[in-house]
Amino acid sequence: MQYGRPVAVLGGVRIPFCRRNTAYADVGNLGLSVRTLGALVERFGLSGQQLGEVAMGAVIKHSSDWNLGREAALSSGLSPLTPGITMQRACGTSLDTILGIGGKIATGQIEAGIGGGSDTTSDVPIVYGQALRRRVLHAESAKSLGQRIGAFKGFQFSELKPDFPGVAEPRTGKSMGDHCEDMAREWGITREAQDALAVASHHKLAAAYGRGFFDDLVVSFRGETRDNNMRPDTSIEKLAALKPAFDKTSGKGTLTAGNSTPLTDGAAACLLSSDEWAAQYGFDVLCHVRDAQVAAVDFVHGEGLLMAPTVAVAEMLARNNLRLQDFDLYEIHEAFAAQVLCTLKAWESADYCRDRLGLDAPLGSIDPDRINVNGSSLACGHPFAATGARIVASAAKELRARAGRRCLVSICTAGGMGVTAILER
Repeated sequence: MQYGRPVAVLGGVRIPFCRRNTAYADVGNLGLSVRTLGALVERFGLSGQQLGEVAMGAVIKHSSDWNLGREAALSSGLSPLTPGITMQRACGTSLDTILGIGGKIATGQIEAGIGGGSDTTSDVPIVYGQALRRRVLHAESAKSLGQRIGAFKGFQFSELKPDFPGVAEPRTGKSMGDHCEDMAREWGITREAQDALAVASHHKLAAAYGRGFFDDLVVSFRGETRDNNMRPDTSIEKLAALKPAFDKTSGKGTLTAGNSTPLTDGAAACLLSSDEWAAQYGFDVLCHVRDAQVAAVDFVHGEGLLMAPTVAVAEMLARNNLRLQDFDLYEIHEAFAAQVLCTLKAWESADYCRDRLGLDAPLGSIDPDRINVNGSSLACGHPFAATGARIVASAAKELRARAGRRCLVSICTAGGMGVTAILER
């Protein structure tokens, strides 16, 4: 990283990403993580190896997933002496786990480690309401049969209604899609532009599979060999026929199921190390993690929920004395097509860059041919905690393949945050 020892990205592995309630409907986070970590261990010949740490994450998880990183590591083929930790920052989770491992490598605490994440929206924790939970807890602590029975005095069948995990922001009660609709209106992002970006993502992902780009990045699982959300034959005409998914009443909604990411199950992981460790074990270094930045926006009081990456990127560029155009590749997580387009428009806006980012001039435009060149979340899907590791592994491979110098990684997250990084060769 910018400070301390260089942090090498050696490669990554993921399983195919699948829409919820399809191929992985009966597989929880642990199963997804074990398959992915096991494949990474096999690919790099790490069986029995003691690493400095495994950091995994999950956003939607059961209490039994209390330390997913450690439990998955114990079943991965690594030495049981390898520690594990579990982290969470919504959609930025596995980029954060990579940065966490990278920070320990940079400061010399460890020589090598794995960062990654998994998520399932098929196997979600379902809990009962507060009234029934309180009764059960009282019954559990009761000292007599009478007290246990008494805990259920006045019980009503309505208390059996379960609570499902929500995707609404607790501070606003609005979903991420609702917030992104607000952003699209603010920045004048059209339905046609969103659909065009989504179609391009599907076509680029299909082309990458076709030329074998993912052969060593994606391992089969449960009979799946490719992301089952990918639609190679999709078109502007097909997406134009879809109805709005969030704003269904005003007649002005632009976000649809076609230009938004679906709920997805999957896992991904990356191997990181010091240069010395890589050389010792004969591994090629694809690139290094040069720097990273996290930022937040005040979405409760009007800022766009998913605009924090604009802030994080500006701060990171300034610290590294780089321009927005000083990159060969850009990996901008496609939570929604509108989010990507809002981000690009904000960087081009003199007013936004002056008033919000404190800059003398706009950051400027980006060559669209360098953005998400192998497709992204709109096409492959978005298991919340797996997206960052997917992006880093793909970007590192692509950066080396084209003998590029730098890649900018930008991920928006729930809670009005953004996680960004610079990969460099």
